Amino acid sequence: METYLQEALFVLFLFCLTVQIYFLVYKQKILAAYIPSDKLPKVRLPISVIISARNEAKNLKENLPSVLQQDYPYYEVIVVNDCSYDGSEKVLAELQEIYKHLRIVTITEHDRFKTGKKFALTLGIKAAKNEYLLFTDADCQPASVHWITRMAANFSDKKTAIIIGYSPYKRTRNILNPFIRFETIKTAINYLSAALKNNAYMGVGRNLAYTKTLFFSSKGFAAHMHVLAGDDDLFVNKNATEYNTVVEMHPDSFTYTDAKTSLGGWFRQKKRHFGVGKYYKKRHKRMLSLDALSGFLFYVLLILCIVFNFEPLLAIGLFLVRLIIQLAIYGKLFRKLDGKYLVWYLPVFDMLYYFYLNTFGILGTFIKTTQWK
Repeated sequence: METYLQEALFVLFLFCLTVQIYFLVYKQKILAAYIPSDKLPKVRLPISVIISARNEAKNLKENLPSVLQQDYPYYEVIVVNDCSYDGSEKVLAELQEIYKHLRIVTITEHDRFKTGKKFALTLGIKAAKNEYLLFTDADCQPASVHWITRMAANFSDKKTAIIIGYSPYKRTRNILNPFIRFETIKTAINYLSAALKNNAYMGVGRNLAYTKTLFFSSKGFAAHMHVLAGDDDLFVNKNATEYNTVVEMHPDSFTYTDAKTSLGGWFRQKKRHFGVGKYYKKRHKRMLSLDALSGFLFYVLLILCIVFNFEPLLAIGLFLVRLIIQLAIYGKLFRKLDGKYLVWYLPVFDMLYYFYLNTFGILGTFIKTTQWK
């Protein structure tokens, strides 16, 4: 490789390193320093918990009781049974006999009108009696009986219209589980940090809250109803402002779910997620693209420096500088986000993360989402 080309690539390597350190120190350090209050707040705002479920009989039977048994004085749980044919109706009827605050909205299949999750959620929101709405999925389980309390307390500030929660995956021995959990934490670090910096761009429907007033004043999902996915992140991306959005990070407020156990299942899930990214606001797409591309090129150029023996020791030294900064910041963050041991995978998983991020990012440009779940 010609010397001038090597020097140009090394300058690009330094630029990518600078961008990555910028994201770590300026963007993400704020989350590492954030300490949620451990005191259990006293809140009595009426809450409507909304769950949209299609063929989720098993998950409803296992997880819905933990939602229905929350230690909270005024709340209802609305489950939208969206065209299920797996016995969900029977499971819900049995639970409704026990829990009187469970309400069921049923959607039946229509030959010419195909529903999606956004339609199901809209019906659930219309059926809700309360102004304050809290969302999760049928395959999610709250970390504690104080989940609603922790999330609802943020509505005590009248300016708050959106609350972004956190939903980690359960730890298992499946070979994919460590990386899926790592990727989930890295993604959460980005969107939670952005929200704390008054630049929220997404949330996850497994743990998200907003007001009914905001939903109807912004015409709900109308702006992206043609996109079958994105009921959570596109809604937040469209409606979050620097004044109306907060994050909730207390461990009691987490909602846990099972990660995919097969490469094919995980691949299909990520295709759906990345298929909606192209609809984000331009400034958010630029921010996310800069992080993804700089991280990818950082590792590619590091490898080239070593392979072609161009300042390899300096390149490795700079890699270690970045790694030390990562460990200092991520050590705190991974503990907060229930992934303490995953920080030891950092040198390998971080590289895989940026390679996969760019692969799916490119695919997402051409993906048309076809499934609502």
